[in-house]
Amino acid sequence: MINRLRQIPLARVVIATLCASIAIPASSLNAEAARSPYSVTETGKSYRSLQGAVNAIGNGQGTIVIAPGRYVDCAVQEGGSVRYLAGEPGQVIFERHACEDKAALVLRGYNAEVSGIVFQNIESSDGNGAGIRLEKGNLTVTQSWFKDSQQGILSGNDLTGRIIIDKSTFTRLGTCAYSGGCAHSIYIGNYGLLRVTRSRFEIGRGGHYVKARAPRVEIASSSFDDSQGKWSNYMIDLPEGATGQITNNVFVQGPHHENHTAFIAVAAEERKFSSAGLKIAGNDARLAPGVDWETAFIADWSGQALAIGQNRIGAGITPFVRK
Repeated sequence: MINRLRQIPLARVVIATLCASIAIPASSLNAEAARSPYSVTETGKSYRSLQGAVNAIGNGQGTIVIAPGRYVDCAVQEGGSVRYLAGEPGQVIFERHACEDKAALVLRGYNAEVSGIVFQNIESSDGNGAGIRLEKGNLTVTQSWFKDSQQGILSGNDLTGRIIIDKSTFTRLGTCAYSGGCAHSIYIGNYGLLRVTRSRFEIGRGGHYVKARAPRVEIASSSFDDSQGKWSNYMIDLPEGATGQITNNVFVQGPHHENHTAFIAVAAEERKFSSAGLKIAGNDARLAPGVDWETAFIADWSGQALAIGQNRIGAGITPFVRK
């Protein structure tokens, strides 16, 4: 569940300032906010569509504060640096609509920050419908919830970019029902860095929970609960190898797991990036009640020396296997 920030929502601050400076009836303000729920903080202007607010920022920098509500809306960011903030964290919901048949947010600017937003029930014709589709640039996601879609976050390739995800939840995501291959809770291309912290992955519906082709990953202090998952695969898949760390996470593999050969897979497709020194330590890995198979915590195809420290491994799990 999304953590709520103990702060006054920015949207309320904007309204309070307007009321103090000009005498406009509160009912008129509320009606206008309902018609124009996207406010650009830097200019004080509001817009009826998210795309209108994004276009107003253009190649510059700006913050869009979104009023609480459910939106069948989306936007494409072509440039600049944009912050997308929920006026009340957890009370802004984007659903059932994907720009360019891709995602609620299609990002190809310089920077994007997303905070407090729920993305749900998003599909595309190719099976890759996502809350966020990142095509280039940097991305930071905090306190957001991705659920009941084909994918949560999907990225292209940008080795100069970085992706940071913190305090977010990924629920009932993934599918292998399309001919193009599986979708995943998070699927990251060749990005310079993927960092995932204090986040939760649960009830997968196909594919992997985290699949990342980034040369460096930092996945820490998160939980992967597959106890109610169906048709899911690896918890973490680094198909081209990676350095960095996977530390202090909790993993539970459920009884309906489709590919249960390992929790973490390293370089299963190719050895494109070095995996030497990849730190995997401080994790807790268990099998859920009702699981009657044996599996491995780490399966490694890289042939390199991983830095495997102390991990708490439950019954039926081999700590490490070399493939």
